[in-house]
Amino acid sequence: MASYQWNDGHILTLSQGDTASCAGGLNKDLLHALFFYNSAQNETGATLTVVWKTSEAPVTVRVPGTNAKQGLASLFFVSGDDTNSVSVGMSNNQPGAQVQCFIGSVKMPTNTTGLNNTLLEADGKLHPLKTFTRYHTAPQPSWYQGQLQSNVNQFMSVQFTSKKATVNLVNSQVEPTSAFYYATSRLKDLVQINRAESQTLQWNLQGNGEQVVWINATSLQNSQTASIALQSLASLYKLVQD
Repeated sequence: MASYQWNDGHILTLSQGDTASCAGGLNKDLLHALFFYNSAQNETGATLTVVWKTSEAPVTVRVPGTNAKQGLASLFFVSGDDTNSVSVGMSNNQPGAQVQCFIGSVKMPTNTTGLNNTLLEADGKLHPLKTFTRYHTAPQPSWYQGQLQSNVNQFMSVQFTSKKATVNLVNSQVEPTSAFYYATSRLKDLVQINRAESQTLQWNLQGNGEQVVWINATSLQNSQTASIALQSLASLYKLVQD
């Protein structure tokens, strides 16, 4: 059994009996997500208990068992407007269970050890989006076009702005709502789901100089061919100026 200090939101691995606590580390005015990936060497699932406020009931998060670490992450959304702390634990009666996790937002994790934390250039080129990849940029006031591409079913990534998140899915058969958990029901209105049944999803983004972050939320095996692109549309807008 281990107890982890988690104020920097870094990647850690939880096994049965382990706990992790972020005490005062969540940023006010920001929406955060706890990312949970099943990393067991077998098909054992995991049940986690998340506590975000002493006056509120704990939230049970299920991380499904997978075959060879495949599948989507389970996500727990929590706002820094509601709390600055969160803790998570795995009970002692789950032999063989193992989960890798970290805290994501436009500012977290502050310790990116083990993450591929990279600037996403607005060059229109496709860039690899593998597991534990965090792209960031601060797009200037203008319009941009984003693109997500993957050839595997239900590939998922999350786009963060300060107070909102957009879950982007390609090759989507169903909405993976069972993978989403919320500290409060009002946060559901702050999480948008964009789905495409094809291998490519495109969306528009209006920059305002503030940070935008994209994080992969899919397993290692299902992320080998995934990619993301950001294209500035400023030159097109110049063509229509009077």
